Amino acid sequence: MISKKTLVLGASPNSIRFSHKAVKSLIYHQHEVIPVGRRKGTIAGREILTGKPGIDHLHTVSLYVGPSGQAEYYDYIISLNPKRVIFNPGTVNPEFMAMLSSKGIEPVEDCMLIMLNKGTF
Repeated sequence: MISKKTLVLGASPNSIRFSHKAVKSLIYHQHEVIPVGRRKGTIAGREILTGKPGIDHLHTVSLYVGPSGQAEYYDYIISLNPKRVIFNPGTVNPEFMAMLSSKGIEPVEDCMLIMLNKGTF
């Protein structure tokens, strides 16, 4: 299996949040993961970064930020030049998806947790 460096945007230290479960699942499936959220904390020993950290050689951005909170991240995500952005349930945003497509970044409407468990990640 090839590790796909993944940024989880909207990562939360709250263990009941799907973004928290997503970080743990990426670790379990041996993918390099960068959790980024609004609040500091840790998930399975990984520090949650805040702000808009620079990241090289990123494969995937997995969104856990609703459409109303995404606009402030448009330029940031595009600047990271990931191969794809996964729009998890509740995050689908046709405007942003069209922007990504126009930049050659694949928008994927799916659930990352299910993708990991099915082996389609």
